[in-house]
Amino acid sequence: MSQRAKEILVKLIVGAGQAAPSPPVGPALGSKGIKAMDFCKEFNARTASYTPGVPIPVLITIKPDRSFTFEMKSPPTGYLLLRALNQEKGHGKPNIKKPEGTLGELSLKHIYEIAKIKKADGRHTYLDMENIVKSVVGVAKSMGIAVVP
Repeated sequence: MSQRAKEILVKLIVGAGQAAPSPPVGPALGSKGIKAMDFCKEFNARTASYTPGVPIPVLITIKPDRSFTFEMKSPPTGYLLLRALNQEKGHGKPNIKKPEGTLGELSLKHIYEIAKIKKADGRHTYLDMENIVKSVVGVAKSMGIAVVP
């Protein structure tokens, strides 16, 4: 009975157009026998249309013959919410019921636009838009962002 080698999955978050063989990319792929430069060139080419530095979650599938494929996902919801508010990070002690616990306000229209970006992700295509919007609202509340009609 021959034992079949399995595919290896590596998850990374890399800035658009900024993949380099330095950490975290180099060590994560080098330890699996993949030339990090090959990934970096392809990733940077595929993210050329993005604003440089936008965090892009990547799922890299490494095959037994050391070839690889990768799937890019949309930027994290929290990042998109902070960009909409022009903020660097979420509230330390969020409580949207009190003004001092609020980072800012976003309209439902903003939330819907972010949900449309998330819907484009392969794993979200089968979800209802309503559920994606609810998820985005939940992330916003956890960061101290109030959602107004």
